[in-house]
Amino acid sequence: MPEENYIESFEHYLHDERRVSANTYLSYVRDVNQFSDYLSKEGVNDLKSVDHQTVTAYVEWLGEEGRSSATVARSVASLKCFYGFLVHRGDIEANPALDITLEKAEKKLPEILTSAEVELLLDQPKCTDMKGYRDRAMLEMLYATGIRVSELVSMDIDDVKLSAGIVKCNTHGKERYIPMYATAIHAVSDYINLVRGQMIASPNERALFVNVNGERMTRQGFWKVLKHYQETAHIEKDITPHMLRHSFAAHLLENGADLRSIQQMLGHADISSTQVYAQLVKRQLKDVYNKAHPRA
Repeated sequence: MPEENYIESFEHYLHDERRVSANTYLSYVRDVNQFSDYLSKEGVNDLKSVDHQTVTAYVEWLGEEGRSSATVARSVASLKCFYGFLVHRGDIEANPALDITLEKAEKKLPEILTSAEVELLLDQPKCTDMKGYRDRAMLEMLYATGIRVSELVSMDIDDVKLSAGIVKCNTHGKERYIPMYATAIHAVSDYINLVRGQMIASPNERALFVNVNGERMTRQGFWKVLKHYQETAHIEKDITPHMLRHSFAAHLLENGADLRSIQQMLGHADISSTQVYAQLVKRQLKDVYNKAHPRA
């Protein structure tokens, strides 16, 4: 069987049998294709002939290329999955990526926006046209709730309960309800009542937020919106949707919210994922102390 068909079979396996998320699918397939390209340049044209030493050399090459620890770890995970698939099918006897170990990457604390930067960003969309109403509603909702960008763009009109001031998120079959502050409720209400009906391409459109074609907003579409307002606000930080999520959690913690409540709003399965924000707030307090205390 030609090697390109092994990758194609792997794609079907991920999609049809493993039923992995779209992001995981794209990452695994991209990583295996990149490894295949690397092998071709090294004169290796058969994915089945790869041994442990070949994978180790590839990992070292990724490091030399300046890839981050997280990227290298993900690439190794992708190769372990791919070769595990070939072992399962009986195409090879052993998984050459199975015993690859990596040095534990230093866990970096997330970067957040200051309260002033958040205010500046949220003030950028102007309600002078339909796009301005929509963009303000999206940014306000993202910071008000701390939801993921995937949750924002997949949200339907029925998921917003304006009278109760809450939104419903349904991720991996688990529902959670998150409150919104008054300014966000007002922004979303204005968008829904004043412009959404004119923006949607079909009266049957369920998506809460739509693009200029009247169809559901995409992740990529929202990223472009966010980058545009980062530029107009002249904020030097590389703002991502996840940075707003981190900022939401850190600012709540700074202002007295407890970790369990933040965990529920973020939809974290494990409290340890939420505890990173406590470390972040402690570090910021220490930085303030060292800069401000006369004897520090």
